[in-house]
Amino acid sequence: MDQNILQRIDRLESRNAILEIISKYCKACDDRDVPLLRSIFTEDAVVRSQDGMMEGVGIDRVMEVYRKRFEVLSISVHWTHDTVITFDDADPDKATGEVFCHAEAHRNGQTLVGSLRYIDEYRRETGVWKFARRTLKFLYYVPAHEYSEALGSKDRMRAYGDRRPADYPESFDCYSSWALHYAPS
Repeated sequence: MDQNILQRIDRLESRNAILEIISKYCKACDDRDVPLLRSIFTEDAVVRSQDGMMEGVGIDRVMEVYRKRFEVLSISVHWTHDTVITFDDADPDKATGEVFCHAEAHRNGQTLVGSLRYIDEYRRETGVWKFARRTLKFLYYVPAHEYSEALGSKDRMRAYGDRRPADYPESFDCYSSWALHYAPS
């Protein structure tokens, strides 16, 4: 078979496998399925949040990060929306992605709503795609009763008892489409 067609088939199958681990992530987090969660990360995985509240390097530390999060969550639901996946032209076993997501959770006696993006690096090991790196960036993470007011504020990170600036879009660099759109004329 033509090499180009084989590469295209591999990309289609890889895209589907990556979308599946993204779905398994949501299922594992909401079901508190630690074995499933562990199975979709590489041994040298890195998980962090842009605000610094989460940071795990290596699978054992990554699982510790999630164990601590699960201790304070009573129920949660994550659902992903659009996903942009870019394959590495130099290495067919590497890809990056941006995943758009919403979440609802009951944490420390409080109902929270959040919108975030996952900035991912994926790696295929022995034929299986996994997360090599996952960074969480929040548009907002607020108590449900503050949602309508919070969207009009730059301080949209409110899940930890204080008010902090959101991770994006205001923090995008000065050359981003967001910054250019709102730049003074």
